[in-house]
Amino acid sequence: MSMTDPIADLLTRLRNSNGVRHETVQIPSSKLKLEIVRILKDEGFISNYKCIKDKKQGVITVYLKYGAEKKPVITALTRVSTPGRRVYYKKGEFPKVLGGLGISILTTSRGVMTDQQARKVGVGGEVLCTVF
Repeated sequence: MSMTDPIADLLTRLRNSNGVRHETVQIPSSKLKLEIVRILKDEGFISNYKCIKDKKQGVITVYLKYGAEKKPVITALTRVSTPGRRVYYKKGEFPKVLGGLGISILTTSRGVMTDQQARKVGVGGEVLCTVF
């Protein structure tokens, strides 16, 4: 299986593990994935993560977060930009996710950030995914 879209792979692993109520999920590491996972933690969608270095690329262990009755905190993870279809927004053009309840994670000239942060800083960028 060739990995053409590592971000889609990350989202799928999170989605699947969440669906079967796993405590943790292991994901092959990359700088971009670490940034996405950091934002998920900062925004309260996961409880924690840690990166374990190995001889290859390293592994990110993500600690999933559940509410009352083991209800997953993440209800949806959607890939927006794909390798075949990049989606960019200029500054101030980001649509609100679920009326502001969800977030978009984007990669900008100033690094990886949420749509709210990008609005604040006044930058545009490529929308990687939406989370709510």
